[in-house]
Amino acid sequence: MVIINNNNNIAKVKTRITKSIIWMIMILFAIVQFFPLVWVINFSLTKDSQVFASNILVMPKPPQWGNYALAWINGAILKNTLNSLMVVTVTIVLTVLISLTLGYGFTRMRWKLSQTTLTIVLLGMMIPIHTTLLPNFLIFQKAGILDTSLALIIPYVAFSIPLGVFIMTGFMYSIPVALEEAAVMDGCGVMRIIFQIVFPITKAATATICVMTFINNWNEFIMAATFLSSSKWKTLPFSVYEFAGQYVSRYAVQFAVMVLSALPALIVYAFLNEQITKGVTFGAVKG
Repeated sequence: MVIINNNNNIAKVKTRITKSIIWMIMILFAIVQFFPLVWVINFSLTKDSQVFASNILVMPKPPQWGNYALAWINGAILKNTLNSLMVVTVTIVLTVLISLTLGYGFTRMRWKLSQTTLTIVLLGMMIPIHTTLLPNFLIFQKAGILDTSLALIIPYVAFSIPLGVFIMTGFMYSIPVALEEAAVMDGCGVMRIIFQIVFPITKAATATICVMTFINNWNEFIMAATFLSSSKWKTLPFSVYEFAGQYVSRYAVQFAVMVLSALPALIVYAFLNEQITKGVTFGAVKG
């Protein structure tokens, strides 16, 4: 009995040590991930002369809240935010519709090379979006859609579809086929089944696709800077340029613009983080 008790105590001590190590690693990882946001917020409240200080973080005395006022007024924040919102909204709607129909086609319809086609679509997740800058630029130039919102919406949708299809197919595999068979017996066509039977059931997957598409495309800058030139369609990240001059740049105000640009994505992720996890894992758990 004494030996058994000693073994149990040793096992408990090892478990506690293991949990403590895991917690320390996770806390360290969280600090590393969270620090850039703290750093940006910190320098957004300083004076321009303090940005190049030797310290990693600076204690602003007093905090320069006027940087945010300048960013909002002179940085065309409102106009650029509306442009970003329009582009991202259209991207989300198209991505959800295409992912839903493709997911249904891959999981419910039996046709030659369906799994091969699905694999090819999912391989799109491995292609960095910015590797297509040059070919897209040439294609859009010939099509006459450079410097329009379509020049952003098309590649955003194209690179959001693979992840959307991945999430939607995993979710649809968990939906009983009997529901659709009953709908067919009642005379429902394919499109009616998709949008009246399947779509309401896939709310968790749809919400996940919406959030992920929003986060991935909200602050995208490289494509926007390549395809847009006039101020009419410029998106939110362009507001940083408003405070970068040839001889003088308002660095602290630029940091304030970065905080304002990141704020919508942070809010969306903070409130819908659980929904994202549920949508990604539901299909795998049910399957």
